[in-house]
Amino acid sequence: MKLAFRKYGSGQPLIILHGLFGQGDNWTTHAKLFAEQNYEVYAVDVRNHGLSPHSDEFTYEAMSEDLLELIEDNNLQNVILMGHSMGGKVVMEFALHHSEFPDKLIVVDIAPKGYAPHHHHVLEGLNAVDFSIVKTRKEAEAILLKSIDDMGTRQFLLKNLYWKTDTELAWRFNREAITNHIENVGKEIVSRYNTTTPTLFIRGENSNYIKDNDITLIDELFPQSRLETIAGAGHWIHAEKPKEFFDCVMKFIHPSP
Repeated sequence: MKLAFRKYGSGQPLIILHGLFGQGDNWTTHAKLFAEQNYEVYAVDVRNHGLSPHSDEFTYEAMSEDLLELIEDNNLQNVILMGHSMGGKVVMEFALHHSEFPDKLIVVDIAPKGYAPHHHHVLEGLNAVDFSIVKTRKEAEAILLKSIDDMGTRQFLLKNLYWKTDTELAWRFNREAITNHIENVGKEIVSRYNTTTPTLFIRGENSNYIKDNDITLIDELFPQSRLETIAGAGHWIHAEKPKEFFDCVMKFIHPSP
């Protein structure tokens, strides 16, 4: 699948993959900052998100092959891969099965373990929005409010609204495919092999996505990895602690001599 992306800067390629219900645009600020440090940054929309094509196939294996296609189509070498949440699982899947490509790997607030489905309230809200009736962002938000208490989550989702026609709103993401395959998002990343790709795992101090007892599994699959914790951050580390996140990544990908 040919993925949509926005490219910034020039230099060593750095590919950024967003999380569930996100899009590459969510990373514009950081993409531009990394580009200023002489990296060629690709802020990618994964399948079924943003401007990338929709498909009923929604697995980490498929998303990993999409990433391979993007790398090969653009003749990228010595690639740094970074993924947040679901995007982190994609880059883990890719590195374990295509270890010849990545130079470094950055996994943001997700472990390779399996996670129980926990987005049902979000899907309930999204599926309650009927665009044959809903004609404004305000109306869509009022419906989401019935299922989703957190204002930040609602605003994040509403960034995906666009005018499909002059009179009809729609979601950028593939609501149907995500609903049908939501269990796949939480699946464990499994491999018979590990990878010696240097890997940085970053977790938020206030997030429970990477726990101390996950380190054993991480070390088994990524023996050349280390874990950094950003104080005061939750799951959305890059948005909540942008400077600390940027500095942590830069220290890893471009260490001082």
